[in-house]
Amino acid sequence: MSVIEIHDLVKTYDDTAVPVHAVNGIDLSFKKGEFTAIVGPSGCGKTTLMNMIGGLEKPTAGNVEVGGVNIDQLKSSELIDFRLRNIGFVFQAYNLIPVLTAKENVEFIMQLQKRDKKEMEERTISLLNAVGIGDKLNSRPNQMSGGEQQRVAVARALASKPQFVLADEPTANLDSHATTQLLDIMKKLNEEENITFIFATHDQRVVDKAKRIITIVDGKVQSDSTVHKN
Repeated sequence: MSVIEIHDLVKTYDDTAVPVHAVNGIDLSFKKGEFTAIVGPSGCGKTTLMNMIGGLEKPTAGNVEVGGVNIDQLKSSELIDFRLRNIGFVFQAYNLIPVLTAKENVEFIMQLQKRDKKEMEERTISLLNAVGIGDKLNSRPNQMSGGEQQRVAVARALASKPQFVLADEPTANLDSHATTQLLDIMKKLNEEENITFIFATHDQRVVDKAKRIITIVDGKVQSDSTVHKN
């Protein structure tokens, strides 16, 4: 069964002189355990598509189903709760809370879920170890490198045990070494724990790791291919 089903998805911005069809009739589905890169030129609709999959923007037409739930029909409060429990986000800007430590940033999501304190602590330590920065538990964002901050962001995205993780240009602010390390970590999590990752990216290094590559041009799917790797 698919984790995500997208049906005839459309997003039109009509607050400009000429309406902009950012996403124009997209049909896609994603299964559990996919490691997918969505690619295409700037302005092609990648981020808009990701935002609608994540429930951050409502479509003009069509719908997005996550685990059989039509998220576009949820009330605002229901959608917030649904995102909290089902979708992990990793953004280009790390979006960590500056005054919190790495441990507290990861725990924050679970606090919103009202998780048991012992469970939160154990899962946070496990996740930060999994992304290779177990020694940075008590470091704040300004005490960490960009690569380390993005690893905290990945751990935070996984804290809620989401159905999938959306990563929008997660390597854009990282150097080559940090990018390689981060991608290796996410690939390992994908393969060993069957975690679904969907990337919107310009980064060829992300594309090279992907098992599936979807190319978007002018708001439409131009190609959708599965990559067979040894």
